[in-house]
Amino acid sequence: MMMSVDTDLIRVLADPLRLRIVTLLAQETLCTTHLVEETGARQTNLSNHLRVLREAGVVDTEPCGRYTYYKLRPDVIASLAGQFAELAECARTAAENKRACP
Repeated sequence: MMMSVDTDLIRVLADPLRLRIVTLLAQETLCTTHLVEETGARQTNLSNHLRVLREAGVVDTEPCGRYTYYKLRPDVIASLAGQFAELAECARTAAENKRACP
């Protein structure tokens, strides 16, 4: 039986700015200032998106003086990738299954 894909996590990552943040954090740990520079987003907007990512468990925070650094949790991304891989494998094995019309 196929497991379901985490739709809540997909919704979180479906936002273009959040996906850009995740892509940047996959390359290095960054603070809000760096993310503002890289994305061009306003700091308040960026902070709201980072909160959503943090609450979804996609990123972790690391305080460093007066700055907060954000880092991607690769296990969460790997889990989602595994769910999609399982979905793709299910589609491969079911390619010849066709339900007859009534």
